[in-house]
Amino acid sequence: MPDDTLIHDPSAGIERLLEIMRRLRDPETGCPWDIEQDFATIAPYTIEEAYEVADAIERGAWDELKGELGDLLFQSVFHAQMAAEAGHFTFQDVVRTMSDKMVDRHPHVFGAESRDKSAEQQTRDWETIKAAERAEKAQQGALDGVALGLPALLRACKLQKRAARVGFDWGDVGPVLDKIAEETRELVEARDSLDADALEDEFGDLLFVIVNLGRHLGVEPESALRRTNAKFTRRFTQIEARLAAKGKTPAQSTLEEMDALWNEVKAEEKARP
Repeated sequence: MPDDTLIHDPSAGIERLLEIMRRLRDPETGCPWDIEQDFATIAPYTIEEAYEVADAIERGAWDELKGELGDLLFQSVFHAQMAAEAGHFTFQDVVRTMSDKMVDRHPHVFGAESRDKSAEQQTRDWETIKAAERAEKAQQGALDGVALGLPALLRACKLQKRAARVGFDWGDVGPVLDKIAEETRELVEARDSLDADALEDEFGDLLFVIVNLGRHLGVEPESALRRTNAKFTRRFTQIEARLAAKGKTPAQSTLEEMDALWNEVKAEEKARP
């Protein structure tokens, strides 16, 4: 029988979690589901857990955040265990790599470089360091290293930032707004042509330039859309509640009735201090 002392020691910290993961993946005594997993099957859970962390933060659910951060940490432990089994690297390698990276990227904290500079300058310095790191990896293109698996809005923003660093960018918001009008016209033309591929292409172009507008305004697109999703959910739930008070459901109501309730809810929200 294996020694379970570490498994049941609540004060053991990360070593306890690493041992739990190792035991779950043990080919003879582990969990059949955990044993069957690989990097590709676990990756979707990793993405899901990251979003659940963001959701808890968005809602200010601090008690939930502790658990969600734990779930996200477990994803790193899971991937590291599979990597160790395959002979790629260990969890300690992951920790060492991240620690070295943070020290290297913060010479104004851990080195001799002056800390007397703005956050904006530190951001530029950070990007300079990252560019040098990409060069060491033989990533020569300005867009090299922007992960394909990122959410589309986030990846669009990162691609645009990279292009802007080498001068491929508008100087102010004006041309961006003109481009939005242009892409909107092209989208309408694609709609009238009934060409599904052209429609998707033009819709994507419009989304891309909307992301560009957000970048110029200092608005993070993913956060902005999450905020609007939450607002829509909140207001529509109020519509359902007010219809239910009348003994009706949305399906039993007209668009005009629901639109009037929407405006009512919206006005009440705006009137609140």
